[in-house]
Amino acid sequence: MRSLRPPSRLPIDPYVLLLLATVGLAALLPADGTGADVVDAASKIAIAFLFFLYGVRLSTREALDGLRHWRLHLTVLACTFVVFPLLGLAARGLVPVLLTEPLHQGLLFLTLVPSTIQSSIAFTSIARGNVPAAICAGSFSSLVGIVLTPLLAALLLGSGVGGFSADSLVEIVLQLLVPFLAGQLLRRWLGGFVARHKKVLGLVDRGSILLVVYAAFSEGMVQGIWHQVSPLRLGGLLLVEAVLLAVMLALTWYGAKALGFGRDDRVAIQFAGSKKSLASGLPMASVLFGPQASLAVLPLMLFHQMQLMVCAVIAKRRSHDPVGPVGPVSAGSSAAGSRSAAGTGPRPR
Repeated sequence: MRSLRPPSRLPIDPYVLLLLATVGLAALLPADGTGADVVDAASKIAIAFLFFLYGVRLSTREALDGLRHWRLHLTVLACTFVVFPLLGLAARGLVPVLLTEPLHQGLLFLTLVPSTIQSSIAFTSIARGNVPAAICAGSFSSLVGIVLTPLLAALLLGSGVGGFSADSLVEIVLQLLVPFLAGQLLRRWLGGFVARHKKVLGLVDRGSILLVVYAAFSEGMVQGIWHQVSPLRLGGLLLVEAVLLAVMLALTWYGAKALGFGRDDRVAIQFAGSKKSLASGLPMASVLFGPQASLAVLPLMLFHQMQLMVCAVIAKRRSHDPVGPVGPVSAGSSAAGSRSAAGTGPRPR
């Protein structure tokens, strides 16, 4: 029974508190008129800078080194970009009983976002799972998500809340893909600098996301979007997200067992395949949804905190499991993991 007890302190991420404070600031003092134009321009620059930093930080070579463990990575990608979206589409049947149409659009967008890197690694490490595999799986997901998330949004969201169009696609390429590719090209010269100043750049990174959130929620307040969300609808959204997370945690754990993965690989698959990245999703939502971005990111913000709290309990429980030899990870994947782990902190994001 001891292994079933939750940790003494659940990981309520201080950054989530900052995000909520930013939402409160936007509600009390929304940017309007000329101020809104300035905030909008600044948020676009911040988004481009964020994805430039993502490009500099992500080692494509190390990610490609992990391709030999392709079954695990394909499993995580399938969970992230196939199973999750299918569940998001199935949730359409809950409109209008539990969800409104805008909230469902936000929930569906949540299911299209790539997996996390840092929190997947942190929880896999706590649970004594295959950390190198979690590093590579999270990196693959982020790399693929840069291209696949906007394409899936175009296919599944269509001309709904986000008003997705050819102009939106051009904006995505210019704001997300071009800066990311520029970061990849300049990684050879800037990678060392970014690694040495990762704490300072991490603050800039998070500050940029706060600016994006403020811009999105300010525009939502000016447009009067928040009148569409009642406490009852918010409770319905939380219930749906709790079920979504529970289903994905069960599928990734027992599905990986059915596919023949060992215990350590199953831990990596569960934590990398059941979570969604707030850091990647917020900027993408700002580009994809425009004035409706505040409602679109609400499900992602709630899911982010929920996944941290639940996965912390599971990781603590898994840490008491009898651990056998690590699953079949290639030498390249292991090397990639050891190199990446040196620069990766245990802070979940």
